[in-house]
Amino acid sequence: MTQIFDEKGNAIPVTVLKVDPVTVTQVLTEEKSGYNAVQVGYGSKKLNKPQAGHQKKVVDKNNKGFASLREFYPGQAYKELGVGSKLDVSQFEPGEKVVVRGVTKGKGFQGVVKRWNFAGGPKSHGQKHTLRTPGSIGSAFPQRVLKGLKMAGRMGSNKKTILNLKVAYVDKKENILALKGAVPGNKGGYVEIFNRK
Repeated sequence: MTQIFDEKGNAIPVTVLKVDPVTVTQVLTEEKSGYNAVQVGYGSKKLNKPQAGHQKKVVDKNNKGFASLREFYPGQAYKELGVGSKLDVSQFEPGEKVVVRGVTKGKGFQGVVKRWNFAGGPKSHGQKHTLRTPGSIGSAFPQRVLKGLKMAGRMGSNKKTILNLKVAYVDKKENILALKGAVPGNKGGYVEIFNRK
């Protein structure tokens, strides 16, 4: 994240994203597949035979295809797209709202204070090993741990969707997009960006 300044001199907190072009690998229609969607490919890797067969229209002679495939549901815009057509940062305009989906940072196994914002035990004298404990988890009946209780466990690495992030800046030459606010995930992670038209 960084900040940019608008015409009035206001500082805007933005996340800068590198948006390389993606290629349409498949157009799914309601008649053939039961729903309308566009599958796009990103990245590059050597494919095995089943993957190469699926991407046969876009695979090069070295058997290299796309490392990552994702489906989007673009409304009526799928009729204008064909296999092999490119989608790049030029489809976004400053000021419009977009949806961003990604995987949040993984934090490993965490206790209840960090994971659920529990207060922990009393910090007074006479307490022993209770500072960050969860406390009671229920009454005597039923004699088991109820499902869904807030307890220690794995935290992060969840799929997260952020709605209505504003496009603050678009650089079509360098394929850079700046969105106002934060997006989920680590540096170098992949996110999906789409508008809701």
